[in-house]
Amino acid sequence: MAGKVLKPITVTILDQRHIREDWLFDFDGETFRRFIDGMTREMRRLGYALTCVRNHDVSISINSYADLLNCVKVASEESQGTHCIGHIIGKSEHLDIMEDVGSAIRRVAFAPETVAPAGEFRKVCHNCGCGC
Repeated sequence: MAGKVLKPITVTILDQRHIREDWLFDFDGETFRRFIDGMTREMRRLGYALTCVRNHDVSISINSYADLLNCVKVASEESQGTHCIGHIIGKSEHLDIMEDVGSAIRRVAFAPETVAPAGEFRKVCHNCGCGC
């Protein structure tokens, strides 16, 4: 990709307050870090610069898998803003957060027109402040 400008995509992980331990996921752990490193390499080959950051100023109460989806947001210029994973993918097929994060990243990169605008009236998430 030398000389080619990469399109930025940012994954933001919000802080979490875990109400139930069954939806605990270690976003700071080795497993997620390796996953993000792999996604970063994959997306770079496809023309995207993937960055993963933490936002400690916003905290989500995690009481369900939908809340876990809400604590991860993806942004790119093409997706017209920052959206939580629940807004991007809708219902999770396998309740696998890394699979869902990967799906959201790919959708934002390759099919941003399928991401409903933030003002769209959809009941896909709550408690994250994204406006959907």
